[in-house]
Amino acid sequence: MAPTVFIDGEVGTTGLQIRERLKDRGDLDLVSIAPDRRKDAAARAELLNGADAVILCLPDAAAREAVAMITSNSVKVIDASTAHRVADGWTFGFPEMAPGQRERIAQASRVSNPGCWSTGAIGLVRPLVDAGLVPADTALTIFGVSGYSGGGKALIAAFEDATADNATDDNVRIYALTLQHKHVPEIMRHGGVSARPVFAPSVGRYFKGMIVEVPLHLDLLPGHPSLADIHGALAAHYAGERFIEVAPLEKSQAPTGLSPEGLNGTNRMKLFVFGADEARQARLVALLDNLGKGASGAAVQNLNLMLGLDEDAGLA
Repeated sequence: MAPTVFIDGEVGTTGLQIRERLKDRGDLDLVSIAPDRRKDAAARAELLNGADAVILCLPDAAAREAVAMITSNSVKVIDASTAHRVADGWTFGFPEMAPGQRERIAQASRVSNPGCWSTGAIGLVRPLVDAGLVPADTALTIFGVSGYSGGGKALIAAFEDATADNATDDNVRIYALTLQHKHVPEIMRHGGVSARPVFAPSVGRYFKGMIVEVPLHLDLLPGHPSLADIHGALAAHYAGERFIEVAPLEKSQAPTGLSPEGLNGTNRMKLFVFGADEARQARLVALLDNLGKGASGAAVQNLNLMLGLDEDAGLA
C-alpha cells in the first residue's frame, strides 16, 4: 500500500509546486481536503493525523497551529515555513549540508525545509567553515537576486497585477533594509557561523530563479587561501551528490555573465568560485530555482528520504 501524503496549504505557491511534482507518482497516494472544508478544523485534523506524511505550506503561525493539531506519533511532518527551522526537535532538511544529515532526515519525524536564500548561503558557507577555511566568527556579506515568486501571493500580485493595491513597476527592488530578515537565524545556525552576516537580498521582475553570492577577501582569512583552496573544499564536500554541482574553476569556463533563471524547473543547485588570485578576492555564487531546490524540490527530496523511497523520485 502506497504511503499517503497530505499537503496542508496546497493552493499556495509552494504547495502547488509540490503537488505538481507528486501528482503522477504511483508510489504515493496524495490526499486532499475538500475546498469547502479547508477551514474546518476537524476535517484538517483528521487528515493531519491520518496521513503517513504531511507537508505544511503555510504561514508561520498557521504552521505552528497545524503541528499542535497533530497527536499521532506515526505521522511524518515536513514544514516548508520558517516556523521550525531553528526549533529543538526538528531536523533541518538540507541533505547535502553535512555528513550524516541525509541519514538524520531519513530517521526524523519532524523536518523543517530550508529557505531558498539559506539553501544557497549555507550551501556555500558551511563546507568552508567545516574545512577550517572560513572561521565561524568571520564577518560575511550575503546578497543576490530572486524571482518575485519567492515572496508568495502578495508579491506575485504586486508584479503581475497592475490593479493590486501594492502594484509596482519596479524592475529590481532591494528589501530587508532593517537587516532583520527571517532567514538569518537559520543561516547562522546551520551555516555554522557565529557572527551575524549582513544579508542584503533583492527581487527582480521575473517569476523564479535566484543567485546567492558570498564575497570573500582571501587575505582576511587564516592561512590566506587561494581560489583553488576554496574551490577544492566545495568540490570535495559535494563530490558524488546528485543535485548539487560545483562548476570547474578554470577561467576559460567562467561565464561572462550568469542568469538567475539558469536552473529553473529543477531541484539542482550549481556553485561557482569566481575571482582573481592576484586581487586576493573571491565571489562565491549559488545558482538555483527558488521554487525548486529552494522550496518544493527540497520538500519532495526530504519526503522521499523520510519515507524510504528513491531520493530522485519526482525530481528528474
